[in-house]
Amino acid sequence: MTGGGGSAAGRGLRQLALRDRHEALGARFAPFAGWEMPLQYQGIVGEHHAVREGVGVFDVSHLGRAQVQGSQAAPLLRSVTTFDVSRLAAGRAHYSLYGNEAGGIDDDVFIYRLPGERWVIVHNASNADQDFGRLRSVFGDAASEITGETAMLAVQGPDAMPLLGNVLGSGVEALEMRSCVEFDWEGGPVMFARTGYTGEDGGECIVGVGHAAALWDALIEGGASPVGLGARDTLRLEAALPLYGNDIDAETSPYEAGLGFAVTLDDGAPFTGRDALVQARERPRERRLAHLVARGRGVLRTGYAVNAPDGGGSVARLTSGGFSPSLRLGIGMAYLPVELAQTGARFEVDVRGRMLPVEVVRRPFYRKSRRD
Repeated sequence: MTGGGGSAAGRGLRQLALRDRHEALGARFAPFAGWEMPLQYQGIVGEHHAVREGVGVFDVSHLGRAQVQGSQAAPLLRSVTTFDVSRLAAGRAHYSLYGNEAGGIDDDVFIYRLPGERWVIVHNASNADQDFGRLRSVFGDAASEITGETAMLAVQGPDAMPLLGNVLGSGVEALEMRSCVEFDWEGGPVMFARTGYTGEDGGECIVGVGHAAALWDALIEGGASPVGLGARDTLRLEAALPLYGNDIDAETSPYEAGLGFAVTLDDGAPFTGRDALVQARERPRERRLAHLVARGRGVLRTGYAVNAPDGGGSVARLTSGGFSPSLRLGIGMAYLPVELAQTGARFEVDVRGRMLPVEVVRRPFYRKSRRD
C-alpha cells in the first residue's frame, strides 16, 4: 500500500530504485522529503528490536549524495563546512555542518575522503537541492550530483559487521569507526563506510543502481531484516542523534545543540558563519538541548510543552519525542534554559492536558550492547 491516494509519480514523489524489493517484502510506503519511502514492513517495534538485537538493513537512497574532486577540493570544501575536512586522511569520514552567516545550521552532513582527492558528501533529503547548489557555487563543474545513479543501504546492529564481512569481504570488519573504503563488488564499485544513524555498529554502502538489487538481496539472504523509516526514527532518538528540521535548524547554534565537535575554529580558515560561531563560542549559552525521560506512563511527542514542576509555566517544547522500544518508556529532547538543563532536574510534559513527570538524563538514552 502507499501513503495517500494515487501513484507516487502522480503525487510528484521520487521512487527508490529498489521499490519492487520493498513491495515484495510487504513494505507500507509513505511520502518523506519528496520521496516515496518504506515506513515499515512488519511493524516498527519489531524492526527496531531486529536492529538492537541482530542486524537490519535500511534503504536510505533518499539522502542526497554529491561528489567533488580536484587538487583544491579540500580548501574549497572547507570554505562551506564548519569542520576542517583538510585534517581527514584518505579513507576517513566526519560529521559536519553547513552554517549560515548568523551561526545557525543550514544542514548537517557526513563527509567522506577517498583517495585521489575525491570526496563524497551525504546531505539530508529535504535540503539536497540547496546543499548541492552550495557545492556548485564553489566547485562549479568539479561537483557532481550522484543521487540518481547510486543507491545507499545502511546495515546496522550488533551482527552487522559479521554479515557485511560475509557479503563484502572480510576486510571491511577491520575498518575503524568513521573509516571508508572503495572497492569492486560483483563487477561494480561500492563505497563502504563504518558509519550509521542508530547508535549501533555497522556501516553504510553507496552502490551503483545497477548493482543495488544484488547487494540488497545478499544482505537479506544473509539474515538482515528490512527496516523502514519508522524504526530508523526510534533508533536515532534512543541514540540521542539530532534530526534536522526538528532538533536543529537554521536558527540553532551548534554549541547549544551539543555539536561543537563538528566546528573547527583554531585553523583560522574562513567559512560561512565563522565570525558568528566565534562569538557564540565565547558568550554564555542561554539554552541547551536536554534529554528527557518520562517517569510515568505516557508517550512524549514532538511539540508537547515542557513545564516547570508544580504548576509552573512552559519553559520549552519537545523538539523530538516518542516511545522507546528498548527502554519501554517515553523519551524526548528539548531546548531548556541552561540553568535548568541539569541532570536530574524534574519537569512536567503536557500530554494532552495530563501532566507527565519527566527527568533530565545524560545522553544517549540507550547505549549499544557489547559483543565478545
